[in-house]
Amino acid sequence: MKKATLFSVFSSVLILLVITSTTYGNQQSNNKGWKAGVARVVITPQEPIWMAGYGGRDHPSEGMLVDLWAKALALEDAKGKKVILVTADLLGFPKNMSDHIRDQIAVKYGLTRSQIILSSSHTHTGPVLMDALFDIYPLDAAQLGVIKKYSDNLEKKIIALTGEALHSMVPAQLFSMNGVARFQVNRRNNNETTLNKQTDLNGPNDYAVPVLKVADSSGNLMAVAFGYACHATVLNFYQFSGDYPGFAQIEMEKLHPGVTAMFFQGAGADQNPLPRRSVPIAQQYGRELAAAVDRVLNEDMKKLEPSISTAYSEINLTFSTPPTKEELIKIEKEANGYEKRWASNQLAYLKRNGSLRTSYPYPVQIWKLGDQPLMTLGGELVIQYSIELKKLFGTDIFVMGYANDVMTYIPSETVLKEGGYEGESSKMVYGMPSKWNSDIQVKILNEFKKLAAKAGVKQVVQ
Repeated sequence: MKKATLFSVFSSVLILLVITSTTYGNQQSNNKGWKAGVARVVITPQEPIWMAGYGGRDHPSEGMLVDLWAKALALEDAKGKKVILVTADLLGFPKNMSDHIRDQIAVKYGLTRSQIILSSSHTHTGPVLMDALFDIYPLDAAQLGVIKKYSDNLEKKIIALTGEALHSMVPAQLFSMNGVARFQVNRRNNNETTLNKQTDLNGPNDYAVPVLKVADSSGNLMAVAFGYACHATVLNFYQFSGDYPGFAQIEMEKLHPGVTAMFFQGAGADQNPLPRRSVPIAQQYGRELAAAVDRVLNEDMKKLEPSISTAYSEINLTFSTPPTKEELIKIEKEANGYEKRWASNQLAYLKRNGSLRTSYPYPVQIWKLGDQPLMTLGGELVIQYSIELKKLFGTDIFVMGYANDVMTYIPSETVLKEGGYEGESSKMVYGMPSKWNSDIQVKILNEFKKLAAKAGVKQVVQ
């Protein structure tokens, strides 16, 4: 009788323990929060290499001012969905490199393109990469070899960096908010040489400084990813540096030892840091941007719930009427420098393929982290896209240009009509056959409406 009673009591306790354990386990699963991991790697070239941007350079690099970095932030939500943001002190990821990196990440780590962002700061004191703006550089076979070697190693570093960030994830908290900085100047509407005489600035701008704060479960700062819409063109010499975005990251990491600071470029294609052309000015802008970010970090930021939704597509953007073979031959004979190289390369493309390129697969993407939308666009994105997207989806969204593929300038409808460098002539710099068709802005904005519906981002009620 006593044995039966003891067995009954033991059984009841065991059942109670199992039920309690199961309930606690379910609560733990339901209460699971963010996980985050960060990693970084130096990507400064170890030998002289041609530098990206500024067609006026006439020889390879001469050492470095500060190191160039690639950094990665991996995030995982309560359901186990992961994303990876890679930022780099580079002019821009060209399509072939970006596609290969993202394909390898998919194979190794199971992430789709919607879950990956490759972001470049657009520094003009970084190295030339394979298949990127080749028409503006007078490259010989030796330099092409150096560029290929560097580009191949860079791909391997970024793929390994991604894995390191994914494997280092720990419980975390996420917060977001927009700050403000005002050293950008619309370069299409303000003359740099007479700027000191102006009493006001002209043209559209977006002064937002988007900030994503990542803290560990105890509230200690792990990483901060921040952006700004402004060309990284303060410096134009022969030493490697991250320009003002590089100095901003350095300053943030001084202010918060042990933190990984990451910069992403906004819609800054028609925005310049003015005045410019000296290291102290680049450092000043870096400190200004870091101060804007640090102010946000000390504000009551929006806490993000641990959920991720993503959407990605590539739009078939078309080009206007291309030049004829006769026109290209004429330019090749009469022009010099990059224009001559552009014509020669277009003629070679025409010979290989029978016709010039008529369209391009343009990448657009949305991440929704909690209730914080992040919208990414490829190419050198002019500021009007940030303005228009905020009209559609609210002023709190984050807008990132120069993401996943930097193939040429992406003009707004207005800039395309006005022409000039961003609207027309930059096609030669990037090796495109002609300018974009007039429907480019409508196509891009309409695609974002579709992606937003997939990602659960609501439009602003008009």
